[in-house]
Amino acid sequence: MSDVETRRRTAEQIRTLLETEGESVQKNTSHFNRQQYEVTENFDQYEEARTRARAIKEDAIEHLPELIEQVEDAVTANGGSVYIAEDAADAREHVADLVGDATVVKSKSMTTEEIELNERLSQNGADVWETDLGEFVLQVADETPSHIVGPSLHKSRDEIAQLFNTRFDPEEPLQTAEELTDFAREYLGERICEADIGITGANFIAADSGTLALVTNEGNARKSAVTPDTHVAVAGVEKLVPSVGDLEPFFELISKAATGQDIPQYLTLLTPPVGTPTLDFETNDTLESSNDRAFHLVLIDNGRLSMRDDPELKETLYCIRCGACSNSCANFQHVGGHAFGGETYSGGIATGWEAGVEGLDTAAEFNDLCTGCSRCVNNCPVKIDIPWINTAVRDRINQAGDDQFDWLVEGLTPDEEGSIDARKRLFGNFEMLAKIGSATAPVSNWLMNARPTKALLERTLGVDRRRSLPSFERETLRDWFDARGGSDIADPRREAVLYPDVYTNYVHTDRGKAAVRTLESLGVVVHIPAVSESGRAPLSQGLISTARARATSVADTLDSHLDQGRDVVVIEPSDFAMFQRDYERLLPAKEHERLREQSYEMLEYVYGLLANGADKDVLSRGEHIAYHSHCQQRTLGLETYTEAVFEDLGYEVVTSDVECCGMAGSFGYKQEYYDLSVDIGDDLRSEFTDVDGPIVASGTSCLEQLESLMSPRVQHPIEIIAPDNY
Repeated sequence: MSDVETRRRTAEQIRTLLETEGESVQKNTSHFNRQQYEVTENFDQYEEARTRARAIKEDAIEHLPELIEQVEDAVTANGGSVYIAEDAADAREHVADLVGDATVVKSKSMTTEEIELNERLSQNGADVWETDLGEFVLQVADETPSHIVGPSLHKSRDEIAQLFNTRFDPEEPLQTAEELTDFAREYLGERICEADIGITGANFIAADSGTLALVTNEGNARKSAVTPDTHVAVAGVEKLVPSVGDLEPFFELISKAATGQDIPQYLTLLTPPVGTPTLDFETNDTLESSNDRAFHLVLIDNGRLSMRDDPELKETLYCIRCGACSNSCANFQHVGGHAFGGETYSGGIATGWEAGVEGLDTAAEFNDLCTGCSRCVNNCPVKIDIPWINTAVRDRINQAGDDQFDWLVEGLTPDEEGSIDARKRLFGNFEMLAKIGSATAPVSNWLMNARPTKALLERTLGVDRRRSLPSFERETLRDWFDARGGSDIADPRREAVLYPDVYTNYVHTDRGKAAVRTLESLGVVVHIPAVSESGRAPLSQGLISTARARATSVADTLDSHLDQGRDVVVIEPSDFAMFQRDYERLLPAKEHERLREQSYEMLEYVYGLLANGADKDVLSRGEHIAYHSHCQQRTLGLETYTEAVFEDLGYEVVTSDVECCGMAGSFGYKQEYYDLSVDIGDDLRSEFTDVDGPIVASGTSCLEQLESLMSPRVQHPIEIIAPDNY
């Protein structure tokens, strides 16, 4: 299939999901998310618990071979059996041999979804029933999960009612949530009583005792495990932790992260085979001997041990399957896991899982839906750097890219990246494009927005013709700064390098000039060196080698300024996030640490100057303002500085609370994602529609999205507070 056809089909799929599943997915994930923010804010030991949980997972994965041997000994000593399955097929066949044609009840288990167990058991004539309500709905509807924790959250109550009424034809039509739940509970209760075998997953397994931890909202896992006399637990090897004592931070975190609940509704710890007798439901008064119980633990590798040896995918194994990354992701909120997912797993962390257990081809199908906004980073209970995993996988996918349109981007491709998709070269080398566009403006601006050019860009590189393209300035910020003779003020209090990101230097030069005026009026001598793009653009396309080269160039250029004790002030939040977080993986530790410590986001720096005695009366004042902070700015906890400066200057600030504007750099320019970007942006537009006062946004992509949706002139905060004369 050609790239053009692939983009067209992806766009059609996304439009369909926006219309059919988007509303329910957004309603449910947003609800989970709001609850999670509230419950974690009120949990004083949240960061401590995250740190402990992360350390336990790191240690467990490091010692995984020893833990596997340990749990084999423990379960065998308890009277159960352990089978280590090499891959999905191996696991399927082993469980199928154990089950035969028995009647089976299952609790929700993504690992059994991964190995497609139900289909294999049915081939043997087994009667299999899912006992989790969401999984039961999907079983009746013959659909696949759309979320790790809430598999059927893409369905509305009305859709479920229609499904149940059609399938089961109750005496009175089912309508309310209570009626649907009561029906499912009674129906599945009968299936559990009839079952010969119960199959569960395991949220965690203590290696030293063989104890399983099962976390559910319905208690169905416990019933499935202990009601039938045979229990089969199927879990990935990464579920092992050393002991029950290590489980405490996970119990504190998992329900908070998953659904925003303080504690799990049902938390079951059992060391099977359990000692309780089984109940004979036919005679209702006969208790059989507990000696008749059987337990089988099936531990699955299926690529996990290779992931353990992979430095980029290893962190994926720390995942506790809470779904918090999905809930906090704007793209997921609008299309759900049927677009943002692979064979089994969905959401941000799915790229790592699918790349590890299915392969790059599966991961490539949805990897681009991670925009790297980083909103999931602070929501992951075990601190997994999910955007980096997605970037690393994207880098690997690039190596098999298509070079069909190389001629269009000739000269934009660094040699070290090899053959990659032409569109990724274009977006990943935006600095080169900006240099050419600026040098040839205004002709370049006219040409880029001419209908034939936009049609050509859409057909060849998938740049959606509906999106307005940047308009380059002929005089760059650096040219303007050099022409005025640099910066020379009396009695300076500090010296700072104003980092000239690509957009500030070539497109939005007004905000750069406003930054210079503001800093100088507050007593800061400004320097604007000839420094390269930060590496953000290539990193967003998965071009890690290019991003590393850019990072090295930036660090080398700024080195002498840092030696002289100068601060580095950054206007664009995504570039500041590079300096603070991403450079840790791209630069030597000492270089990153020095740049990180001496760098400041623009309004953070202004806040610091005012807090240390700078005269705020030189800055412009106002009454009302609508402010949208950038995703990465919020991840770093920096939006409060902008709000504080505005409030200190007398502004009444209305802030947005949407997760993302939907633009996220190049994402909204891409043909297959344009409609999704607009759909997400509409949430932000609706928040600001009735605001009295100017609209400001910290990030370039946010600014472009707001301008395209609302048609006002949107400014950076520094343009609002900058003095007109000084």
